[in-house]
Amino acid sequence: MSDSASSSSMVAWSDSRREAAFHAWLARVAPAHQLQPATVRPASADASFRRYLRVDGGGGRSYVIMDAPPEREDCAPFVKVAGLMAEAGLNVPRILDWDAPQGFMLLDDLGTQTMIEVVDAADPAASQALYTQAIDALIAWQLASKPGVLPPYDQALLARELSLFPDWYLQKHRGIVLEGKKRETLDAQFQLIMQRNLASPSVYVHRDFMPRNLMIPRDPAEPRLGVLDFQDAVYGPVTYDIACLMRDAFLSWDEEFVLDITVRYWEKALKAGLPVDADFGEFYRAVEWMGLQRHLKVAGIFARLTLRDGKPKYLADAPRFIGYIRHAAGRYRELAPLARLVDEVEGSDAVSGYAFGRL
Repeated sequence: MSDSASSSSMVAWSDSRREAAFHAWLARVAPAHQLQPATVRPASADASFRRYLRVDGGGGRSYVIMDAPPEREDCAPFVKVAGLMAEAGLNVPRILDWDAPQGFMLLDDLGTQTMIEVVDAADPAASQALYTQAIDALIAWQLASKPGVLPPYDQALLARELSLFPDWYLQKHRGIVLEGKKRETLDAQFQLIMQRNLASPSVYVHRDFMPRNLMIPRDPAEPRLGVLDFQDAVYGPVTYDIACLMRDAFLSWDEEFVLDITVRYWEKALKAGLPVDADFGEFYRAVEWMGLQRHLKVAGIFARLTLRDGKPKYLADAPRFIGYIRHAAGRYRELAPLARLVDEVEGSDAVSGYAFGRL
């Protein structure tokens, strides 16, 4: 974003007290990094209540500020995981200042280009090098894994995530309440999905490891992609992050490329001693089952972001997830009831695009 002496006026504040607290904090931390308060401007927002600002500093550098109201967001997991990732050798932003009571944080600026802005969805071969960098970062993260450090990705958490699909996507967005036999069928399918996924060995899981959260480094000599949005990391199935990377929320690849990158990841993981199945076919099936759980969850999350949080752009990508769900459920005989249920739902009175569904 271009520099401007009046760029700080571009930052909107809904709470004048928080605005005053921000400027007081910024004035306190500015001298150490030669920050220029007049250059504060929006950098990005995410699906949470956090937002990010950018500010210029000395020597032509820029920095990122996290604005995370403490009554809405707990920054402690971000700080903890940032430390774990840095120790693992990942390229993550350093935390230069953190005002925990007020929820302001000063971070290194890893760049302005995300991986998703650079990859060419029409040319998989041209994207292979970037995906290789991504799997290198993933393997480094997984190799640092230790039990008891991060929250467990256990059955209770998996179940809460899966419940988002009937609660938000089906009921709130599509106006469909599953009862009786249909609800029993869905619950039985969810139990099967969780059982399969919990059978996979556990490692550190980023939980949103996708091109939108991977950064192209500013320095051409830096071989590592930057990694962001890691605050929800857990200890869970080794299959999760590779499923997330190759079955993206905002970008689709044909199966040939998905297989190619997944094989490359699996070969490197096996060589590194990570707990992946020695048979690629078995590993890939486990990745598909893990991906299915994520797709069901995200369809629910995207509906919630639209209907509860007023962010309709997310639900526009829901058809991609329904496609993932149909594809995965259609490949496995045990998932035939889920496939039929989704086909029935999607064949009902369709709510197109990101319209607010029947409530």
